[in-house]
Amino acid sequence: MELNMGENSQGGLKNLVGRRVTLFCVNYIYTGKLIAVNDTAVVLTDPAIVYETGPLKSKKWKDAQNFPHDWHINKNSIESYGELK
Repeated sequence: MELNMGENSQGGLKNLVGRRVTLFCVNYIYTGKLIAVNDTAVVLTDPAIVYETGPLKSKKWKDAQNFPHDWHINKNSIESYGELK
């Protein structure tokens, strides 16, 4: 199976701009609409930090707390990502 992630290993993030994503990071889980990606960080609008996921197939997080404004996350802390919930 060939994995096509775009122009580099982070190309997949750039392909998700404009979509609601979930970022599993070293210490926390973040979710929101991905609006920007650069060499060092990503920006989420309508962001939340997920403290408890509940079943991953459910439509809502069990405990997610919204941030009051856009949120920046360092790319080097992201372990995995994708469209989820």
